[in-house]
Amino acid sequence: MYEDFVATDRWTSEKLHCVWKGTVVAIATRHADATDVRFAVNGRPVWIALPNHAWVEQKRRNGKVITDYLAAQAAGRFLKQAIESGYDNGREMYAMSVDEVLEQVAAVVEEAGHTANLPSLPVIGPESRSEAFDSTLPGSGLPGSRLPGSRLPGSRLPGQPRQLAGTR
Repeated sequence: MYEDFVATDRWTSEKLHCVWKGTVVAIATRHADATDVRFAVNGRPVWIALPNHAWVEQKRRNGKVITDYLAAQAAGRFLKQAIESGYDNGREMYAMSVDEVLEQVAAVVEEAGHTANLPSLPVIGPESRSEAFDSTLPGSGLPGSRLPGSRLPGSRLPGQPRQLAGTR
C-alpha cells in the first residue's frame, strides 16, 4: 500500500518513488510530542510527523489503537496525497494534525478492509547495516544540534580520565 509506492508530482509530472525507512518516537530525537515516520523520496529523506495525541484521540473515539503498521501507512498516504496535490515543496518534514492523522488512519483501514490486511514493514535485523537505511534524523545537520547519546566536542565519557590542557 503506502510503505513503497510511486506518486506523480502535480507540478513537474516527475515520478517519485517513496519507500518507508523507519518510525521514530520524536520525544527522544527532537523533544517533540510526535512520532516521526521517515520515507526516502527518490532517495531524499522526508519525515512525516504524527502528533502522539492522535493515538489517545483514536482510542477515545472508537476504542481502537493505531499500530506501527497503521501509522506508517497513514503517513505514506498523507505523503502521496501531498505530492499528487502539489502540496509537497521539497521540505524535509511535514507535520500532520490530529484530525489529519485520524482521517488518514480511517481511510487506510477502509482501503485495507482490516488492520490484519496491512502489509508488514521491513524488519531491521542484526545482520543489517545502518548505511543501507540512511538513518539521518531530522535536524541532525543543523548547527548546535546533536543526537541523544552523542558527545559534544571536548566532552568525555563517564570514567574517562580528564586530559590537562596541552597534553592531547
